[in-house]
This record gives sequence, C-alpha cells and structure tokens, in this order.
Amino acid sequence: MNRLYRSFALLVFTISIGGCAHEGSSLSEPHPVTAADMQAVLRDEWSRHLFWTRNVVLDHAKNDLRSRDFAEKAVATNARDLARTFRPFYGDVASDRLHTLLTKHYEAVKAYSLATVAGNARQQDAAKANFTSNVDEIASFFSGINPHLSKEAVRTLFAAHVDQHVAQIHKFQDKDYAGEEESWPTMEHQIYVIADTLAAALVKQFPNKFM
Repeated sequence: MNRLYRSFALLVFTISIGGCAHEGSSLSEPHPVTAADMQAVLRDEWSRHLFWTRNVVLDHAKNDLRSRDFAEKAVATNARDLARTFRPFYGDVASDRLHTLLTKHYEAVKAYSLATVAGNARQQDAAKANFTSNVDEIASFFSGINPHLSKEAVRTLFAAHVDQHVAQIHKFQDKDYAGEEESWPTMEHQIYVIADTLAAALVKQFPNKFM
C-alpha cells in the first residue's frame, strides 16, 4: 500500500468512526469502513515500523549517521501514526499510552543495536531486559483494552517480533546480508500476524463501527 492510499485510508477511517472511546454508534455515511480497511491500515503501519527500524539497524552497522537520523524520524512518525489509529476506539489517553510503549519498543531496539556494534555485552543484556519489560507492558495494554486479546497471546506475538529484531541486528553486524534477506519474509509474516490479530479484535469489540 503506497503512502497516498495509506493517508486516504486513515482519513476515511477517522471520519467514519468518530465519537469517543467505546461508543457504540453506527457508521456515518458516505464513508463506510470495512474490516478489510482496518486490516490494511494496520498492516501498512506495522510494515512501516519494520522497514524503518531495519534501516536504523543497518545504518548503525554501517555507521551511516545521516541516513540513520532520517530513518529515526520516520520511526518516530510511524509510532505516532500507529497510536493514532487506535484513538477513535479508545480515546486520547490510551492512544498516548500506546505511543509511549511503541517509543520504548524502538528505544530498546536502538539500544541493543548500538550495544552490538560496540560489542558491549552488559548493555546488550540491559536492552534485553527492557525488551522483556516492554513486551509485558504491551501485552497488558492490549489485553486491558480489548477482551478479545489475551495477555499471553499478545505477549507471544511481540516476543517473537523482538527476537526477530535481535536476530536481524546480529546478521547486519556480521555482514550476513544473504541471511538477512532470507529472514525478511518471516519478519514480514510475523508483523502481518500482529496487525491482523489487532484488526480482528477491534472488529469483534466494535462490530457496529464496521461495514
């Protein structure tokens, strides 16, 4: 999905949903939102997270600071956009909380990447501890706002995602570009599973908000 369509989909989504958190009103015409729209928007946003975080990790390994700075801004924009996607359902407080959690997720990736480049095992361990804490927070967040998301299921999904970030960092550090290319489809599949799981749970929780 290109950026133009993503922006249009997000705009239609926001106009169509409207209302406050947990409001049960039906869709407003003439901009109906389908379950497929929701899935597409979340897949696009999570894919952008994967893409731009990959760029940051590669730039660390190559010591390309100019490219890294650009990619970091894109990661930050994506975290904001992802959090805003949930605002029409759960309100500003929950959206802001998710933004904080996504920012912490990226900060742990960045810390582990930098520690790996520096060969600092102590800092790697600290980043891993932050990963574990953050995954638990994300699992608690989503299971707390949506009864169709169990904490353990969300934790398992994001723990696998984190493990893939870690593996990718090591592949770039070892200049194993062929191995990274081979693992990329698996990372994409996992991020789609996360997006699809969240989208399906939203549709179940707010059936009147979807066409």
